[in-house]
Amino acid sequence: MQELSMNVLDIAENSVKAGASLIEITLTLDRAASRLTLCVKDNGCGMSEELAARVTDPFCTSRTTRKVGLGLPFLKMAAELAGGGMKLESQPGKGTTVTAWFTWGHIDLAPLGDMAGTIAGLMQCNPQTDFVYTLTADGESFCADSRQFREILGDVPLSSPEVALFIRDYISENSAPLLEKEKEQ
Repeated sequence: MQELSMNVLDIAENSVKAGASLIEITLTLDRAASRLTLCVKDNGCGMSEELAARVTDPFCTSRTTRKVGLGLPFLKMAAELAGGGMKLESQPGKGTTVTAWFTWGHIDLAPLGDMAGTIAGLMQCNPQTDFVYTLTADGESFCADSRQFREILGDVPLSSPEVALFIRDYISENSAPLLEKEKEQ
């Protein structure tokens, strides 16, 4: 996967398939420490200790449509190439947390990609699931929570194309100042 937003999409879709009702996606940028951390946490069915230990093997997958699963192995590889690593924690019946960290500014750091479009698409295509996206950059934070959008919109569904476009633009406009702060200095 060329962009980190595609890794987020893959992991979040796995969380949806695991029955998660809440998926928290957190992106934390600490420029002073040269560290970018990506965390996807869900309250889905979780994994056994044995399966959790094998998920970074590309030939380990729970899918029946193909015999390989490349999402987590690619994320782990991307993190390690950028001077970081990946950790997976999971408990059956309680959920799974995937955390990857990268060296900010590393020549091999994959671009973030269209994180706003990814989050908006996840909210639009999975109306039964709540998503919380939090971006923190150097102590300043922004959060987009599907539960708040639903509360404000009332009967208007998040699956509406106009709503998805609004959510994408809202996330993009509020994320840009945090991510572009470095360019101003």
